[in-house]
Amino acid sequence: MSATSNVIVKNRRLAILRFLEEDADYSHNTSVLQSALAQIGHGVSRDVVEADAAWLDEQGLATIDRVEGLPVTVLRITARGLDVARGLAVHPGVDRPLPR
Repeated sequence: MSATSNVIVKNRRLAILRFLEEDADYSHNTSVLQSALAQIGHGVSRDVVEADAAWLDEQGLATIDRVEGLPVTVLRITARGLDVARGLAVHPGVDRPLPR
């Protein structure tokens, strides 16, 4: 992965965590996340969002729930993911947010 690609991926993962942090129940489906990412300059395919969701799940920063019988993936942030989104913890592969 090029240095530029790495910067983009880390920033996109932080954006996903921040979108989840801001939601009342700390979750969104990948369709909503794809639309939200496009609004902030991360226009990517659903496959990319699904891959980021899987990575965040593997890292323990979020959990994946699949809706039975539907092609819907719901991502929910974990306590560790909240800490990373807020800049209280650092995780390789996710940008550290600027102070608010």
